[in-house]
Amino acid sequence: MKVMINSVHFKADQKLEEFITQKVEKLCSKYSDVINAEVALKLDNTDTPENKIADIRLVLRGDDLFASKQSKSFEESTDVAIDALKKQLEKYKGKIAK
Repeated sequence: MKVMINSVHFKADQKLEEFITQKVEKLCSKYSDVINAEVALKLDNTDTPENKIADIRLVLRGDDLFASKQSKSFEESTDVAIDALKKQLEKYKGKIAK
């Protein structure tokens, strides 16, 4: 499984990329249907401190799952998006099992 990280209008440091890759790979290791993952990191142009957005798309066989979360840090945004994707994957696995 491949994790592609795209940071829009800034350069993400290696530590952040490793954190995201580790989180996504841990999630996907439990589900064999995941082909690859695409992560987009963006900065929202607002004055609020919660301006970091993490968009995560999981490409599955025949389907895509997507979560977009915004918070004070990219790490927090990634964690919340991973939690949302975990719920989506459990629901997806329930549909497949029926």
